[in-house]
Amino acid sequence: MRSPALWIDALTRHACCDYQPSSPITNIMSAAILILNAGSSSLKFSVFRDSDPPELLLRGQLESLQAEPRFSARDPQGHVLDEHSWPKGSALTHQKAIEFLFDWGERGHLSSLRLVAAGHRVVHGGTNFTQPVLVDDKVLADLESLVPLAPLHQPHNVAAIRAVTAHAATLPQVACFDTSFHRTQPIVAQRFGLPWKLTESGIQRYGFHGLSYEYIASQLPSIDPRAASGRTIVAHLGNGASLCAMRHGRSIATTMGFTPLDGLLMGTRCGSIDAGVLLHLMNHYGMDGRSLERLLTNESGLLGVSGISSDMRTLLDRESVDPHAAEAIELFVYRIAREIGSQVAALRGLDALVFTGGIGEHAAAIRARVCEASRWLGIELDEACNQSRSSRISREGSQVSAWVIPTNEELMIAKHAQQLLKSRQQ
Repeated sequence: MRSPALWIDALTRHACCDYQPSSPITNIMSAAILILNAGSSSLKFSVFRDSDPPELLLRGQLESLQAEPRFSARDPQGHVLDEHSWPKGSALTHQKAIEFLFDWGERGHLSSLRLVAAGHRVVHGGTNFTQPVLVDDKVLADLESLVPLAPLHQPHNVAAIRAVTAHAATLPQVACFDTSFHRTQPIVAQRFGLPWKLTESGIQRYGFHGLSYEYIASQLPSIDPRAASGRTIVAHLGNGASLCAMRHGRSIATTMGFTPLDGLLMGTRCGSIDAGVLLHLMNHYGMDGRSLERLLTNESGLLGVSGISSDMRTLLDRESVDPHAAEAIELFVYRIAREIGSQVAALRGLDALVFTGGIGEHAAAIRARVCEASRWLGIELDEACNQSRSSRISREGSQVSAWVIPTNEELMIAKHAQQLLKSRQQ
């Protein structure tokens, strides 16, 4: 078993692969933190210098693990550092993907860099994990027990942790949870109208995208002190989308519930739906759990409504010529605007609206439509600032300010890993 002490962050090559890296990165400190975000068919990674604050050195991903895997790594400016693809028909497990990643690092040009921790994004922390935690055998068993609550995500998060353990058993690993940020919500915001016995079994509203919201909350004091100490709605809009109502930087309500299927229309997820529809599909269309899962998770949302794509960029390009693309965009914005009203009710007012996530950060047209639909709240959009991707996109004097703040979940995980390592050493 290899020691993580010699894990090297650099441009490298895999022993079995016939390709050469480009020039190495230079002038970095010896200690580094690896951040992993394991999905069903992908493994995203980033490497941070163990500095204060952590400094991004590179990021990348292994994608399409089940069919023709591809690897890429980029520097902090987005320049390609290294790429590799596997032959058609190849497949990688998360174990093999992480083995490749470690080998890629260990064969690098920077022998001074040591891996001191691995941080993982874990979708579900249940009711017990309200803070990031160092992983041990008991924690890992507890995470596996939560698989039924997030069957599409949790198994892959756990697989990544096990794969790192198999490769570097002594390397400290930190699990950071997408649900933890929402544990500050009042009990009434976490409950369904179900019998207590079911609630106590774990069927409740958890909320997700917590690492993203935590990052935004950490940035607000320096960007808009009024929003940081007041009532703010953050719109995390991407292939997965949700809203979070914050008071004093703490979660009060969110649109996602028991699973990441709830709330807003998303790339391939339907968002909120009458439970009676599911009963109807089961009783009259003969759909079982697997087929419902496939429908609601992979075949609905922007893709299902448009019949074209789950990518907002494609839909905006086609909007003027394809009524289905236009309908998908309209429904996406409508659901956001309606849920903003619900979040305002939970907050009993609003001081700021923040956009983040892939769509929130890059789709000016969507931001403009959401702000227009929310003008009744006192949001006055500055069109020029919105188009120029300024941080503040509302006019001076707007009763409710509007902002674009890029999220950084990986940095939050790196900070949590640092903090836990320090507490371990004390």
